[in-house]
Amino acid sequence: MLLFVVSILLCFSTIVPFLSSIAIAELITCSGMVPMMHRNDKISITDFGGVGDGRTLNTYAFREAIYRIQHLRRRGGTLLYIPPGVYLTESFNLTSHMTLYLARDAVIKATQDTGNWPLVAPLPSYGRGRELPGGRYMSFLHGDGLHDVVITGENGTIDGQGDVWWDMWRQRTLQFTRPSLIEFVNSQNIIISNVIFRNSPFWNIHPVYCSNVVVRYVTILAPADSPNTDGIDPDSSSHVCIEDSYISTGDDLVAVKSGWDEYGIAYGRRSFGITIRRITGSSPFAGIAIGSETSGGVENVLAEHIHLYNMGVGIHVKTNIGRGGLIRNISVSDVYLENARKGIKIAGDVGDHPDNGFNPNAFPVVKDIAIKNVWGVNVLQAGLIQGLRNSPFTGICLSNINLAGVTPKGSRSPPPPWKCSDVSGASHQVSPWPCSELSSTIPINSCSTHF
Repeated sequence: MLLFVVSILLCFSTIVPFLSSIAIAELITCSGMVPMMHRNDKISITDFGGVGDGRTLNTYAFREAIYRIQHLRRRGGTLLYIPPGVYLTESFNLTSHMTLYLARDAVIKATQDTGNWPLVAPLPSYGRGRELPGGRYMSFLHGDGLHDVVITGENGTIDGQGDVWWDMWRQRTLQFTRPSLIEFVNSQNIIISNVIFRNSPFWNIHPVYCSNVVVRYVTILAPADSPNTDGIDPDSSSHVCIEDSYISTGDDLVAVKSGWDEYGIAYGRRSFGITIRRITGSSPFAGIAIGSETSGGVENVLAEHIHLYNMGVGIHVKTNIGRGGLIRNISVSDVYLENARKGIKIAGDVGDHPDNGFNPNAFPVVKDIAIKNVWGVNVLQAGLIQGLRNSPFTGICLSNINLAGVTPKGSRSPPPPWKCSDVSGASHQVSPWPCSELSSTIPINSCSTHF
């Protein structure tokens, strides 16, 4: 227990510097939505022949251990302990009522033999694999239709060894969409905490069609040039709590999604009740993103106390013609941004299409987005808000934002100003001064609930 508490404090120490002086115990948290279950029944991967030498393939050991948990059904569930060592394995399925507990210096490492990687069906809200038509490779750790699952420990590591997959993507030799590191489908009451995730082949943590999910005190790492290694992507999911974590990857740190074009519209499952709090990280893409796959709708998202550096875009709401879907009630506040190409971007021309079957008249609706208390240093462009002519973005509220720009190297011109089109809203104490569409078209009191 002492090691567990120490690991929490060590992980949390990476994000404390940018927080206020509020005591850790008094910080607001949503993590209580899913209680951490105590398991009386405990087993070790070594009980099933697991060998942590980094060379022995442990697929059989993991599958046997989880088979035992699934079929013996001990009261209160079972904890599967992974002791120190490097446990090489192929992908495997989790089961309900289990805790996967990684000791300090324990590593679950994915094999790089991709030829034997199992395939699963495409998600119905995507209609095909995200990268290629047809099925997709199963995530390294996978759960479908589960409840009461905990992945935690003493900051042990789950390593996807994704470079072999990244190379196939770059060389265009992939046959199917790359696997995520962890994916839960149609599952509920999930906790992921106190684990380090490294080198995912694709998206890192992907809860899709899930509810009551807590991701807290995690570290997610991948090289800045690793393709599509999003950190945490809640997708057509509700009541998701993401807190107190460090993410440095090659794509969006957190991206809220809800399905892709006509498939997402037909499936019709929105993402809502998403809280993102006290996240630190860097990426050549976005820090906090909505989209671009938003066809089921995204509503009621709160992101606050975010510290971003060396970013492409700090805050990015992105959608496209053909997406459809309603994006509303998005609140982002207390963001510190250092070294970024763009501070804030809200755009309706981002993202590709699964096929030519999308409806060109399926316009997304974007409304009621409040962004306040943002401080930026070395931001090349403050912001861009580009709505759609046939579906202008409305209720865009900006308050107390200072995005100090830098003059591009070799240029005598000042940093580029805000750019806006097909948008309405209001602003208050924004520097540099935003576009006229946000300064005069709607009275400031229309955003009073956000300011």
